[in-house]
Amino acid sequence: MSPLVFIHGPGAGGCAEGFRLQRHHFPGSLAPTLPGHLAGAPCDSVKAYTDWLRGWLWAQGQTQDLVLVGFTLGACIALQYGLDYPDEVRGLVLMTVAMRSKQRAPEMLDSRLRAAEDSGAHEQWLASMGNVMHFIEPDFREDLIACHRRVGPRSQYHDLVVIDQFDVQDRIATLKPSLLLIRGMDDPLSLEEYEREIHEAVPGSQYIQLSQAGHFPMAEQPVAVNEAIETFMGTLS
Repeated sequence: MSPLVFIHGPGAGGCAEGFRLQRHHFPGSLAPTLPGHLAGAPCDSVKAYTDWLRGWLWAQGQTQDLVLVGFTLGACIALQYGLDYPDEVRGLVLMTVAMRSKQRAPEMLDSRLRAAEDSGAHEQWLASMGNVMHFIEPDFREDLIACHRRVGPRSQYHDLVVIDQFDVQDRIATLKPSLLLIRGMDDPLSLEEYEREIHEAVPGSQYIQLSQAGHFPMAEQPVAVNEAIETFMGTLS
């Protein structure tokens, strides 16, 4: 079976724990925690994170037939990997991702910096993380909030800046690995249907829309997402 690699983003705990329900469902799968998320220095671009991930995988002998699954920053990294190293990737499963740079409200970034410096702002930030994860089962949500407390808001600030700079729209039509896109249709943080743009630009791609799911489909609708990944992997030749 192709190696299955889960790549996290700045939300749903800000670390590999956001894919806990996928790791349990797919024994032997991999889920690295990116540098700058509890340990190490963050990378300054999606490209840099992609090359870090490639080195991490190669160190474990995982160099071919990869199936990369990511959301937000992790989805950007997976997409960059598939574009830069197509001979190493068999398939991509992407959630909550755009192929072009975005303009984020400055307050969304400034609030993370304030939270890193002020305890009251920090608690408000944690409360906002809980609010945006309202579709996630309560006990799991509390575990992910605890992860956010450890990883911290400065890491999230950095991730958002990196995500907003990501732009591969001039290359997207050249993507070679098979592609499955999943969107939570009740996402209050991403009103534009960015995933559909990618779907329409990549011939042969698949696109799934999930209700009662928002920014973190893998944690909000784990059964549906796991089934979609299984079905997708069954189509890979």
